[in-house]
Amino acid sequence: MRARAPCYRSAATETGMRNLTIDAERLWDTLMETAAIGGTPKGGICRLTLTELDRQVRDWFKARAEALGCTVTVDDMGAMFARRPGQRDIPPIAMGSHLDTQPTGGKFDGCLGVLGALEALRTLVEAGYETYAPIEVVNWTNEEGSRFAPAMISSGVFAGAFARDWAAAQKDRAGVSFGEALEAIGYRGAQRCGDHPLTAFFELHIEQGPILEAEGKEIGVVTGVQGMRWYEVTITGQEAHTGATPMRLRRNALVGAARLIERIDAIAHAHAPHAVGTVGLVEVKPNSRNVVPGEVFLAVDLRHPEAAVLDAMEAALTRAIGEVCAPLGLESSSAKIWDNPPVVFDPDCVAAVRRAAEQSGFSHRDMVSGAGHDAAYLARVVPATMIFAPCRGGISHNEAEFTSKEQCAAGAQVLLQAVLDYDRRLAERQGAS
Repeated sequence: MRARAPCYRSAATETGMRNLTIDAERLWDTLMETAAIGGTPKGGICRLTLTELDRQVRDWFKARAEALGCTVTVDDMGAMFARRPGQRDIPPIAMGSHLDTQPTGGKFDGCLGVLGALEALRTLVEAGYETYAPIEVVNWTNEEGSRFAPAMISSGVFAGAFARDWAAAQKDRAGVSFGEALEAIGYRGAQRCGDHPLTAFFELHIEQGPILEAEGKEIGVVTGVQGMRWYEVTITGQEAHTGATPMRLRRNALVGAARLIERIDAIAHAHAPHAVGTVGLVEVKPNSRNVVPGEVFLAVDLRHPEAAVLDAMEAALTRAIGEVCAPLGLESSSAKIWDNPPVVFDPDCVAAVRRAAEQSGFSHRDMVSGAGHDAAYLARVVPATMIFAPCRGGISHNEAEFTSKEQCAAGAQVLLQAVLDYDRRLAERQGAS
């Protein structure tokens, strides 16, 4: 007869759990090693999703996970799951984030969440610590949305926010579809996205804002994510010669775009202090120095923690487009391409992170994430939460992005302890002995 599993209620087990410590040097070395895959001259990373560089870092992750004895599976949206068995064959407790980056991304956005989780797993393996539930490390596909819009596309399909076929048909600016790119790098798995039950999900991430650093806090306990909406706006005028066309007869699409950008900034200020509004992508046609611009494409990003305020901001944007374009004789079209409602994370998962920070001796504060993350979609279908580590100056999506070795280690330590805390309490709820 098989021996009974260790008692999760014993003081010895709890003490052993608290004594597990991640290797800060090893985690840092791993971050720097993978940063060379797509590394930029300014010290950042350009590793767009589903490119050859993305394939390389995926291969790296798969090899390291298998070396720890994990079984690695891939779903049909390219999400990777590295599983270490537990005492019970039940849905795993997962931790992870993403390995794709912005075109001028830093070394830590997303990467810390995957590599910190991998380091936590290494710590468990080295200690021979047997968890009640299986533990998985996940690498989600296209979190950034910089190549294929919208962002968080694979976790969105996983949670049922997007249809798989619709997501696979999305194209980059060169006309390549998500599905084509996924096939090209060899990471379209057999498992249908979403057919992969989880018990809980924990995501470690850099804050991407200045609050923790400003307050001298070491850990952010993330209670939710603000709502966000993306829009695509095209303003159309008429191309004309810059020297031969009088100002009064021009239909300059770029003038309209400039005025709209200013209005978007004003909309965010009008809903202070939590609203933000941004135009981060502009394409001008024909983009010639001696041609009056005939068409401008804009990507608009509006965010707020409350859906009602987002509704008001959206209405203001619609009015602004008409009020800007009509006097200039311009035509316009707009479409909302992404609507991610505000998210409140699972109280038990949040409490596990709070206890982990306290037990590990780190100062902490509760906070709402201003950025979108895969955990926001996972929260629709599984208990989930996030852990924030500070980043210098709040700078992210930038090659200058920086989180220190000690801050990365603190985040990974809290991640490990939170997962173990949740695992132990799960065993107690299910009557393990």
